Amino acid sequence: MTHHVDVHVGKRVRHRRWLIGMTQQQLAQQVGIKFQQIQKYETGANRISASRLWDIAEALDVPVSFFFEGLEESAKDDSPKKSVPADLMGDKEALDLVRSYYSIPENQRRRLFELARVLSDVA
Repeated sequence: MTHHVDVHVGKRVRHRRWLIGMTQQQLAQQVGIKFQQIQKYETGANRISASRLWDIAEALDVPVSFFFEGLEESAKDDSPKKSVPADLMGDKEALDLVRSYYSIPENQRRRLFELARVLSDVA
């Protein structure tokens, strides 16, 4: 049975990996393991040891603490009050959208953001 901390850490690994455009295979090669093991880590099926988490953090260029950010909120936020999915950053489409958004020049990005805000108020 998976533990909610392992699931959270795995989601954060996947989130960061997708955000920087790295494949499971590339991460696995940098860490020195098989990509199937990365798959198991990302789903929380397998726990990540402290030394392996350290290696993953180095490969993804984040501090180890990154993987635990938001853990308190995710543990107590089981209520479906929000209109935004709880695992938004675990959604590949959402991450692709964020990547595309940040590739737009800043002045155009601000205008696009305002447009999205107006459209969401109308909906």
